[in-house]
Amino acid sequence: MPRLIPAVPVLGLLSLCLAGSNWLASEPARAAGQQVQTPQGPQSHPLFFWEDWRLARGLPNINTPQEPEHVIVQGDVANPNLEVHLYGDKGGIVTVNQPNNNNITYVMTLLCTSNCAITLRDKNNDVDVSGLATIRWRTRVSGFHLLRPILKLADGTWLIGDKTVGLSTDWVESEIQLYDVRWRTLDIKEVVEGREAKWVDNPDLSRVEEIGFTDLMRGAGHGSGGGSRIDWIQVTGHPVPRAAARTTSGGR
Repeated sequence: MPRLIPAVPVLGLLSLCLAGSNWLASEPARAAGQQVQTPQGPQSHPLFFWEDWRLARGLPNINTPQEPEHVIVQGDVANPNLEVHLYGDKGGIVTVNQPNNNNITYVMTLLCTSNCAITLRDKNNDVDVSGLATIRWRTRVSGFHLLRPILKLADGTWLIGDKTVGLSTDWVESEIQLYDVRWRTLDIKEVVEGREAKWVDNPDLSRVEEIGFTDLMRGAGHGSGGGSRIDWIQVTGHPVPRAAARTTSGGR
C-alpha cells in the first residue's frame, strides 16, 4: 500500500519556492561576472563640457583653399561657455577645416616647431573630476606621437597623465577614465615634465580649472608625419562655481 506524504510539509516547501522565485524576479538581470553597483559606491559623472571645433571666418588662410586653416583663436571654439588657452609654441597650433571630408573641423599639433599644448576652461566653473570622471575624444594621431591629458588645478598646479592615445590610420574614438590615470607635474611654460620627476600620488582633483592635451613633442609638419589631430573632446565632471570655490579657499 503506498505511503501518504503529510500535506503540511509539502505546503511549506511550496511556499518557500514561491518566495524564492518572487525574490529572483525582483532582482535586475545582469551578465555573468557583472558587479552590482551599491548606492555608496562611486558614481559616473554628468557631462561637464563638449567641444567640437569650428573655423572662425575672416582670418588669413595659411593652407590651401581646399583645406583652409589658421592659428587657433577663441572664435574657433564652438561652445560659448569655454575659453581656449595655448602653451608652448602657440603659433604652431592650428584649426583646420576639410570641406571635402564631411566638412570636418579639428585642431592639430603637426605644425608646432616645439612642444605645445591646448586647454579649455569653463568661464564660470571649475570642475570636480575625482571619482569616475572621463575624457572622451575623437582623434587621429600619426608617427610616434602619444596624446596625453593635462590638467591645471585651481591652486595653479599642472599635471600630465600617463594614459595616452597613439597611432591610428583613421579617426578613432576613445575614453580615458581619470580615476585610472597616474599623474606627474608639468612645466607648462616649456610643456615638458617637471624637473622633480616624481609621480604625484592622490592629487586633489576636486577643483580643476583647465583641461586639455599635449603630445610632448614637436610636430613633423603637414602630411602623414608625426602629430595629433583632435576632432572633438568631451569631459564629464561636477561643476564647482569658481567664485564660491575662491571664497571658500580664501582667494588666490
